[in-house]
Amino acid sequence: MNRKEKEQVVSDLGERVKGFQAVVLTNYRGLNVQQINHLRQRLREEKISYHVVKNTLMKLASKGTDLEKLDNYFEGPTAMAISYGDPVLLARILSEFVKTQPSLEIKIGLIQGKVASPEEVKALASMPSREALLGQILGGIQGTASQLGAVLYMALQQVLGILQARVDQLANSSVESGT
Repeated sequence: MNRKEKEQVVSDLGERVKGFQAVVLTNYRGLNVQQINHLRQRLREEKISYHVVKNTLMKLASKGTDLEKLDNYFEGPTAMAISYGDPVLLARILSEFVKTQPSLEIKIGLIQGKVASPEEVKALASMPSREALLGQILGGIQGTASQLGAVLYMALQQVLGILQARVDQLANSSVESGT
C-alpha cells in the first residue's frame, strides 16, 4: 500500500468513527471467516459496523478524537464494532456472541466518550435497552402523577367538606337567630 492509499484509508477510518455512540475493540484470533461473517451479519442487522483494522492506520485515524483514548489497545488482531445508536445493543450482541464463540475477546470499549473495561461492556449488555428504560421512567412518572392527582383530589374534597360544614353552620345559626 503506497502513501496515498494509506492516507485515503486513514481518512475513511476517521470518517467512519465520527459521531459514534459506542466502539468496542475485539480480538478475533481463533475465529474463522464464517464465524466473523456471522457476527458481522448480526451486527449489520442492527446497523452496527464491524471492521478488521490495521492498528497503525487506526492509531493515525484516531488522532484528535475520543478514540485516541484506546491507542494502547490497537495491538494484535483487532476488529472494531461501531454503533451510532444504542450502546446497550452493541454490548448485548457481542456478549451473546462470546457465549457461543469464546474465542472472541472483548479488549476494551468506548461508550459515549468513556473508556469501558470488558467487564463493564458485559455489564452494559445486561441493562434494558434505551427504549425500555424510557418506558420505565414514563411509567414511573405516570404512576407518580396519578398518585399526586388522587392526593390532591382527596385534599380538595376535604377542603370542600370543611367549607360545606361551615356554610351549614352559618345557615343554622342564622335560622336560629332569625326565629
